[in-house]
Amino acid sequence: MKKLSMKEIMLVASMLFGMFFGAGNLIFPASMGQLAGSHMWQASAGFLITGVGLPLLGVAALGISRQNGLLELSSRVGKRYGLFFTCVLYLTIGPFFAIPRCATVSYTVGIEGIAPGADHTFGLAVFSLLFFALVLFFSLRPGQIMTWIGKVLTPLFLVCLGILLVRALLSPAGRIAEIAPQAGYVDDALFTGLLEGYNTMDALAGLAFGIVVVEAVRSLGAEEPEEIAKNTVKAGIFSSLLMALIYVLVTAVGAQSRGVFEAASNGGEALSQIAGYYFGTAGALILAATVTVACLKTAVGLITSCGKTFVKLFPGGPSYPVWAVGFCVLSFLIANLGLDAIIAYTVPVLMFLYPLAIVLIILTFCHRFFGGSRCVYQWTVGCTAVGAVCDALRQLPAVVSDTAFVKTVTDAALEVLPFSRQGFGWVCPALIGAVIGLLVRHISGRAVAG
Repeated sequence: MKKLSMKEIMLVASMLFGMFFGAGNLIFPASMGQLAGSHMWQASAGFLITGVGLPLLGVAALGISRQNGLLELSSRVGKRYGLFFTCVLYLTIGPFFAIPRCATVSYTVGIEGIAPGADHTFGLAVFSLLFFALVLFFSLRPGQIMTWIGKVLTPLFLVCLGILLVRALLSPAGRIAEIAPQAGYVDDALFTGLLEGYNTMDALAGLAFGIVVVEAVRSLGAEEPEEIAKNTVKAGIFSSLLMALIYVLVTAVGAQSRGVFEAASNGGEALSQIAGYYFGTAGALILAATVTVACLKTAVGLITSCGKTFVKLFPGGPSYPVWAVGFCVLSFLIANLGLDAIIAYTVPVLMFLYPLAIVLIILTFCHRFFGGSRCVYQWTVGCTAVGAVCDALRQLPAVVSDTAFVKTVTDAALEVLPFSRQGFGWVCPALIGAVIGLLVRHISGRAVAG
């Protein structure tokens, strides 16, 4: 039984970090830092739980479950649910939201900062076409993904980001302790930070990328399930530590920037302000390079994961290259709807999917304690879904959330479900579902024994 060397584990960790860390992972902590101000540490704690802790647990869950991917893991609830959840999750972090966001964020944060007066409708079309052509080039070579992302794109990204962070931290624009918090960070910094971590989509990606990590570990010579699980968890820990460090530093730089700037409307604008303050025109170029490389490597990882998964889901269907081309084309079309349109519907979808992912991860870790009973999975996930739907409905655009039916449902949820106002109305239903599932398992076991 071969044991991977530390160098090999670090290579897998670098690949995993590269797939996780996209531009969204930069813009959200930067914005959070500006708004949280002196409460940035409480906000960062919440953000690290959902933005780092959950992705790590997702990767670890796939590792210790010894399953080959999300389909097998989620099918513990039921085969139909497994197919539904896997498809929806991959489409969410894939061509419907996350991959198009990679292109639009790259253009909005990077290119618009360099050419503010250009025709951005046409500019986005040309940029996204070139962006997805490059993504497709890398994605059609999935066997080389560890080399491209782990050895080339991730180090390049870290160099670009390091230049910006080191300069900002050595010459802080303001004192964090003197920056007044704003919006939800005034009274609920921890809960607001928790929800902000949802936007990274990394907990979903942790479940989705598991198949890529497992295959990478196998390609290095690990064959035994126990060894694969152990090395997958080790790689996840190293990549998570690096993400946590960058999140805290970017949040701190964002908070310090309030010493000279008002809070920006979004994290992309905040990063543009910071880069321009420290480097002038050159700052826009550094930021453009940093964001584009970050988005490129994440998009490659997502296309690869989605393609491999859909080949497995539909074995009689298209081949991997066909899926990769199709996902790139669909992502290109959605990207040209614009960043605002993408974000408007991303949040409610995440409010629905994240609780289901969290519960699946927790149940996986507790699997042996209830004997993997399907009724425990089904009751817990079913009750969680009810609360998650209510949280998601409230986050829909006003044209939907203000309708009479939706408002009646969401108002009732606010009154009945604890933590609903904070966006965690699913927690108590999940606990109730787990208790019911355990009771049903116990009663069924006694009936069989009798």
